[in-house]
Amino acid sequence: MEITGKIIAALPARSGQSARTGNAWMVQEFVIETHDQYPRKCVFNVFGEDKLKEFNIQVGDELTVSFDIDAREYNGRWYNDIRAWRVTRGAAAAAAPAPVPEADIPAPTAPAPAADAVDDLPF
Repeated sequence: MEITGKIIAALPARSGQSARTGNAWMVQEFVIETHDQYPRKCVFNVFGEDKLKEFNIQVGDELTVSFDIDAREYNGRWYNDIRAWRVTRGAAAAAAPAPVPEADIPAPTAPAPAADAVDDLPF
């Protein structure tokens, strides 16, 4: 899935160590706002220090973000996780909807008078 818009917020990065493997991890969340008629906001995360450096997302950037959605349960409640796996810069203009051309509507034409019709109008 993809979303295109402007980054309006970058939340602080979080890091820690995996309890199972002991490996270090890092995640940061960003808020993107679309350019639709009714703009929408979506928060997505980037997982991994290497991806954070590669994407180098800054507030004000115009981006197209490719992402996956997953859900998880914790203490009887469900939470969505929107994880970015690719970021394309400056694609907002290319992805903006093109204006819809107006259909060619033929001009109305007056019906041709019947051959045997009498025109008795005074004008």
